Amino acid sequence: MRKVLLLACLLPAFQLIQAQTEAPDQAMTARIREEGLKHSQVMDIAFRLTDVSGPRLTISPGFTRAATWAKEQLTKWGLEGAVLEPWGEFGKGWELQKFYLAQTAPYYRPLIAFPKTWTKGTNGLQQADVVLISAKDSAELAGYAGKLKGKIIIENRSDSLLPGFKADAARFTDEQLAGMAGAKIEPVDTAAMRRRREMMMGQRGPGSNYMLAKIKELAEKEGAVAVLTMNPRGSDGTLFVQGGGAYQAGAPENFTDIMLSSEEYLSLVRLLKAGIPVQLEADVKTRFSTADTKGYNVIAEIKGTDPTLKSEIVMLGGHLDSWHGATGATDNAAGCSVMMEAVRILKTLNVKPRRTIRIALWSGEEQGLHGSRNYVKNHFADPATMVLKPEHGKVSGYFNLDNGTGKIRGIYLQGNAACGPIFQQWLAPFADLDAKTVTISNTGGTDHQAFDAVGIPGFQFIQDPIEYDTRTHHTNMDSYDHLVAADLQQAATIVASFVYNAAMRNDKLPRKELPKARP
Repeated sequence: MRKVLLLACLLPAFQLIQAQTEAPDQAMTARIREEGLKHSQVMDIAFRLTDVSGPRLTISPGFTRAATWAKEQLTKWGLEGAVLEPWGEFGKGWELQKFYLAQTAPYYRPLIAFPKTWTKGTNGLQQADVVLISAKDSAELAGYAGKLKGKIIIENRSDSLLPGFKADAARFTDEQLAGMAGAKIEPVDTAAMRRRREMMMGQRGPGSNYMLAKIKELAEKEGAVAVLTMNPRGSDGTLFVQGGGAYQAGAPENFTDIMLSSEEYLSLVRLLKAGIPVQLEADVKTRFSTADTKGYNVIAEIKGTDPTLKSEIVMLGGHLDSWHGATGATDNAAGCSVMMEAVRILKTLNVKPRRTIRIALWSGEEQGLHGSRNYVKNHFADPATMVLKPEHGKVSGYFNLDNGTGKIRGIYLQGNAACGPIFQQWLAPFADLDAKTVTISNTGGTDHQAFDAVGIPGFQFIQDPIEYDTRTHHTNMDSYDHLVAADLQQAATIVASFVYNAAMRNDKLPRKELPKARP
């Protein structure tokens, strides 16, 4: 009993000593702030990854341009071992080479639309009548057999677009951040994560994806030109456009599937329901590639210098791939630009980290975190077996950024309570930059989950949402001009400090209990 009481008495003192040792090097923090806030190159990096490289669908020419540039730039800054590292089989490359869609009857108007990825083209310019399909099941759909050859197909919808009374862009309020800071440990699958999944999958009714697949199957068989699908959410010409089918190397080319803006889709439906014939002209040219079906991540390092700790690793990263509707600025050139800028800051300051700092720019994130999950599987552990590889014990932690252009307001602990006091100390020098919230909460949907799944500390920073979920995430509006320069500068400065602190501390970051195998 006396031993227990003694431990209870000593514990607060031990925690105080430990907290004091986590205080960042003030001189180094000042140097990082000076370089990151006054001499930033983050927007030039973002320009290279967006306007110069173009859309960055995995295994597309745009992704290759961006990844190659990033590897070369990291080498120029002095990082070592920069490489495009293959992580395994992905599938077919795809790019959009030409697209035009317009209504020609009952009058002419160009239409706001975008083909979905991994869908084929129209074999040149096609003039076609539009057929409205109002089938609730396969039996009713069979009634359209023999009527679809040479037609463009649209499915009947009765949606109503409601006006939005909230601003697109927002920052977290003090009350919201206080709620995060006071949160209790959440289950792995939170309500917020479920809402995000539902949003990403769109908001079509139950069974509608099945019906769309059956419509495409009949359209292919009948020799139709294309199928039109409605924007899954949003309005005002913003298209939340993603994939149109399988991308595996052996999968057949998917039927031409063109997403139309909500307003114009519903307009065509109203015309057809009123008995007014509608004619469109479409010209879609796409290119598939199977010359190399592997996925690649960009990897580079700042080597550690401590004789004992240099074999250990601190990682930072974000996903480089994007969807194709725009240039993937907020999702996720922003995160990659911040992470590249963070290592540029450290190299410019000629830091000598005790541990090795490794940056990773992932591919295949948009299709299921493929790049990071396979990297973790190849280097650290397979969550299906939890047989740990030697490198697993060498990783101190992984820091991720993938929630748009907003400034960092704090960090999600992902249930790792022991890291809370550490990160609070590391954030303290940036309170004047509005970054001070540490929450026990989990957040999902991006690459830190690959590390957390095998027991390696993986963290995503809290970011102001700005327009991410309302206007730019997976849309045709996700372009360079939606980036907030001051926010990205702030984020890169904080990330550089976190990574430096993790590389310099005596011990690796605390770990949660090792997860059980999940076959």
